[in-house]
Amino acid sequence: MSRVVVVGAGFAGMAAVRELRESGGQVTLVDRHIYSTFQPLLYQVATGGLNPGDIVYPTRNFVRRHGARFRRGSVTAIDTHARELVLDGGARLGYDYLLLASGVTTNYFGVPGAAEHTMALYTRQEAIILRDCLMAGLEALAARTGTGDLTAVIVGGGATGVETAGAMAELRNAAVKTAFPEITPRQVNIMLLEQGPELLAPSPPRLRRYALAQLRKREVQVRLDTAVREVTPHTVVLGDNTMLRADLTIWAAGVTASTAVHKWGLPQGRGGRIFVDDHLRVAGHPEIFAAGDLALIDGQPLAQQAQPAIQTGTHAGRQIRHLLAGQATQPFHYRDKGSMATIGRNAAVVALPHGVRLSGALAWLAWLGLHIIMLLGNRNRLSTLLNLSWRYLAWPSGNSLIVGDLPDQDQHDRHET
Repeated sequence: MSRVVVVGAGFAGMAAVRELRESGGQVTLVDRHIYSTFQPLLYQVATGGLNPGDIVYPTRNFVRRHGARFRRGSVTAIDTHARELVLDGGARLGYDYLLLASGVTTNYFGVPGAAEHTMALYTRQEAIILRDCLMAGLEALAARTGTGDLTAVIVGGGATGVETAGAMAELRNAAVKTAFPEITPRQVNIMLLEQGPELLAPSPPRLRRYALAQLRKREVQVRLDTAVREVTPHTVVLGDNTMLRADLTIWAAGVTASTAVHKWGLPQGRGGRIFVDDHLRVAGHPEIFAAGDLALIDGQPLAQQAQPAIQTGTHAGRQIRHLLAGQATQPFHYRDKGSMATIGRNAAVVALPHGVRLSGALAWLAWLGLHIIMLLGNRNRLSTLLNLSWRYLAWPSGNSLIVGDLPDQDQHDRHET
């Protein structure tokens, strides 16, 4: 029986495993976590709207339903001659066909201090850390009884930055004033920095303007054409040497391949992404495919988002299935299904094919429905629906936030950026 190994339990890897269900091969999914994370809703965890368990799904449950196996581990090297993966700890896992879909990690673009003094929002653990540090900051502010303030700076005006800024504004404007009667909303400052001239750069101009107007309506301080030169424990230094005070600095400016990928010996391009042809096969290694955020397709530089990941993962899985059946592979063609981002309650932007553009409450309902449907597992869908409904309908009445343990003072000091 042919051995097929899929590396990464994200959108691309899961889509591939689903496609390989009837392939006849022995399929193994490898990931360093025992769960798959629904990354588009991480910011909801970070701002107290969802439980961490709402957006993760046990990987073993998924692979069992699709006739595959699971192996926990991180790939440290690829022995292409022996066709074996080397996992952390030195274990080896053989393959006949390999799909690399391990995703990417936060890109700090070489900004001094960014990696050390900011909080990213790319993993479940990072979302929990951000939530706990945010709540610790609010508790410290409440203890000062009406004096001082808390400033959060978000770097990056893409979907993650915009959605995080909007969620934090709702947290301040609705929940904080009731959960923390010692704090007035004007004591909590939220600032969004974007190096380019507009937010949500891939979106149509009208939707970019709408997102900017909605954030400013929610009293988020948005600064465009603003580069970050350096980050210190308590400040963000801009390109013009202006220094901004920052109690929390959230980095949402981009992604890149992890350092482990650079050791695999495969051809890489911009952002460390692995070069593949239009069939998603790695040059010089016809038995190796790459998909999702990690893949850089010749002639098709796709955005590192959920839809491209799902479509490339599905296509790669289908091509491996064809090879197992003795058939030829086919080129990949991306089908643009649109994009969306939410700013807050009754405010979102949706760009669909054929020039369909939505904003406001209808776009927000579409965003809500799609994100719930895309979650794995009915329990997760129901829990997320209930918690998001609670957030958007009950927070103004003073109902509680979803919180966890506050970090100790030393940990809070390390993340107080």
